[in-house]
Amino acid sequence: MAKKEEKELTVEEKLKVLYELQQVDSKIDELRILAGELPQEVKDMSDEVEGLKTRLQNIENEIKECETQISDHRVRIENANASISRYKEQQDKVSNNREYDSLTKEIEYQQLDIELSQKKIRNYTADLEARRLEKQKTTSDIEEHTVDLNQKRNELENIMMETKAETEALMIRGGELEKKVDDRLLMAFKRIRKNAHNGLAVVKVERDSCGGCHAKIPAQRQLDIRQRKKIIVCEFCGRILVDGELGDEIAASKKRK
Repeated sequence: MAKKEEKELTVEEKLKVLYELQQVDSKIDELRILAGELPQEVKDMSDEVEGLKTRLQNIENEIKECETQISDHRVRIENANASISRYKEQQDKVSNNREYDSLTKEIEYQQLDIELSQKKIRNYTADLEARRLEKQKTTSDIEEHTVDLNQKRNELENIMMETKAETEALMIRGGELEKKVDDRLLMAFKRIRKNAHNGLAVVKVERDSCGGCHAKIPAQRQLDIRQRKKIIVCEFCGRILVDGELGDEIAASKKRK
């Protein structure tokens, strides 16, 4: 736990420290929001590019398979034609009809096998053409998505570089302010800030209402807030309330420095 300053702050001084700390933390939140959804967008786009690359690899494997099948069936046709030629030569040398008919059946079988291989070659050729077109489109998609991804990455890197120095300076200032607040009050501040949907733990009274939940603040309670004699929280949302002039006083004090 950071060591607190020995001098005890008045309630008004505590309120000013808490208000400034809220301003610092809110500014850090803004800088983080500035990057917005870019980190997730970059991740999603990166995943999409990797998915396309995997798809391209699968397509290339399918292309190789089609080419292999076409080549195998062409070899099969060559072998079948060689067998037919051999069987026809044997037919000229047979001594009986039974042998002749047997060779004729072998020739017919080889011819059917050739027709089947030719059909498969046509099918694989059509598949091959479709896969090549798909490869061309997928390659184009990868190039386009990679360009977009690089642009998003550069955009994110530029934002991170632009906000890094300011964020670090704000975090240092926030640390300095936290040292001025006693532990219990700082813990309460952080708890309220964590539970608030917009990260606001300290809000001004604006138009007689809480600057956080916009609930009406009674006149007597507003008077107590302006007196800055005690820390007052909103009865509805639990945020710490300060009067509207306090922020102006802090801003004026910074200008004088």
